[in-house]
Parts: sequence; C-alpha cells; structure tokens
Amino acid sequence: MKKRKFTQNRKRWFRVFKRILRIRYRKPSFEYLGEKPTNGAIILSNHEGAAAPLNLEMYADFPIRMWGTHEMNSGLVKLYKYQTQVYYHKKRHWNLHLARLFCLIASPLTNLFYKGLKLISTYKDRRFFKQTIKESISAMTENGENIIIFPEMSDNGYLKKMEGFYAGFTVLAQALFRQGIDVKIFVTYFKKEERKFVFDSPISFSELKELCGNRHEMANYLLEKCNGLGESY
Repeated sequence: MKKRKFTQNRKRWFRVFKRILRIRYRKPSFEYLGEKPTNGAIILSNHEGAAAPLNLEMYADFPIRMWGTHEMNSGLVKLYKYQTQVYYHKKRHWNLHLARLFCLIASPLTNLFYKGLKLISTYKDRRFFKQTIKESISAMTENGENIIIFPEMSDNGYLKKMEGFYAGFTVLAQALFRQGIDVKIFVTYFKKEERKFVFDSPISFSELKELCGNRHEMANYLLEKCNGLGESY
C-alpha cells in the first residue's frame, strides 16, 4: 500500500496557497544528525529572514506550529507597521520609504500566510506570554505538534553567525517539566544558499538543566550548537 503523503493540519485554502508557493520555492534537503522530530518536541531554528519559517511550513514532514511576535498576528495595520519599521528597516536595513512601498503588496500576502499557518503569538509582557505557553502546551499534548521557535537576537539583522538566543523557550520547557513531560529540544540551522536544513541530535530538558546553571546558560549552549551546524555541515 502506498504511504500517504504527510500534510500539516491546515485549512484547505491554505494548502492550495502553499502549493502555489512551491512553484517559486524548491524543496530544501533535510539532514538529521540524530533522530528526526516526531511529536511534541521544541525545535529552535535560525531565521534567515523569512526563508526558514517559509520553507519549514511548506516542506517539513512532521507536525509543526510556530511562535511569532504578536504584531505579525494582530491584523493588517499592525503587521504593516511592524514589517516596514522593524522587519525591513531595522533588521534587514532597507530604506524606510522603500520598505513602506514594498509592504503595500508584501504585508497583505504575509498577513494571509500567517493566518493560514496558525501562528502562536508571543509577547514581551509576561501576562500575555502565559497564553503563548498555554496554547503551545495544548498543541503539543493534544495535537502532537512540534513547536518551532526562532529565538535569535536580531537587533543587528539576521546574521549567518547569530549573536544570541532569547531564553523564552525555557519557560515552555519548564512548564512541560512541571507536568511530568521531559521535552526533547532540537536545534536546526537553515543554510539558505545550499537550501538545506541540518538538525542536531535532540537533548532532553532534564539533560540541559544538568549541563547549564540557568536559562541564559541554556540559551547560550544551544546557540553555540546552532551556529556550529551552520559552520560545520
């Protein structure tokens, strides 16, 4: 019997939309240095502009949900402002006027894309970040989805060698640990020019806690792992 092709749990209109996008973006290769993600893991990835999230959503053959800043998930007006002032101007160093013109077309398409992939919104305010954690745990434990997080500090742009990881993912891992779930954490690096994702062997949260004294050390440890994938493979 022919094995059924994997598809993400998305609405039909979005699956059609992704098929159209695949005409433009050819499939990358996926290299696993250890086991492959299956269900209920945390996956940390470099961002590489929009390339890593776009390609993971189109081509990952395991169930995923992504974290993304709430401005990307709060309607077209907020998205347009975020993309012009923060994403294209500050992070990708575009001229502000050019960014504003470009986003007249780009923002409606981006808004459509993020609605379709069921983005989990993240917040700097801890009161709202609790909802991020709650929604993530539900996705992992009830639907078996893996949570993809792009934790790199990108104030200076999206760099080949990332400068830092935010430690928000440890809050999710700790919340799962309190529920008796020792979550596996993967790091992956997308090599845009080679169109290749490299996945390191996973580490359990309990192992990470033994190796590192606090959440910032955990973030730095996995940052080095992720950068190493980009440099070595």
